[in-house]
Amino acid sequence: MNDQTHNIDSGVRGIFMAVRAFFNKHPVIKEYTEAFLYAFIIALFVRTFIVQAFKIPTGSMEPTLHGAQSGGDRILVNKFIYFFKEPVRGDIIVFKTKKIEGLDQNKDYIKRLVGLPGDTVEIRNGHLYVNDKLLVYPELFRTNHYYNIEDATDGYGKPDQKIVVPPGAYYALGDNSANSRDSRYWGFIPKRNLKGKALLIYWPLSRIQLLK
Repeated sequence: MNDQTHNIDSGVRGIFMAVRAFFNKHPVIKEYTEAFLYAFIIALFVRTFIVQAFKIPTGSMEPTLHGAQSGGDRILVNKFIYFFKEPVRGDIIVFKTKKIEGLDQNKDYIKRLVGLPGDTVEIRNGHLYVNDKLLVYPELFRTNHYYNIEDATDGYGKPDQKIVVPPGAYYALGDNSANSRDSRYWGFIPKRNLKGKALLIYWPLSRIQLLK
């Protein structure tokens, strides 16, 4: 062991002993510090693996979720659900934009799941058809108006276009179809990009509700 390594080890040991001596003299501070560290570790674990809070930035999911111009709903997202079950059509999903061409990278988006792997999706006369059947559940699929994209050379929602969702991917749309950049423009969401399912709005208080 050279002198430099010895000095570093001695310095670290000295700091450790000083901290331990301080906490031994101040047991109340030690107790609060331990409680804070435990709470921090638990919160980090919960945020990483169980549930995470998000603020809705845009109006692409109106009227289900209000964007910043309407106050900005805050929601909780279940991050472990898709480890135990497959996504279901109609789920409101949060996903990473990583490696999705046409989107800003390293951001989180929120849309409603429409097409599952292998599905054929078509927007026809303002309605959604999956595998040539009109979508009527959840209720929003039946009552909402969905727009084809008319001005895109490449797209996934043009008139009379049937889109086949590839294996391991999903097709998702915003509830506010007239003002949403979604799978019609940039295509499919790889399964590995899914972060979780939106559970509920927790803020503002007047908007608290489970999401469907």
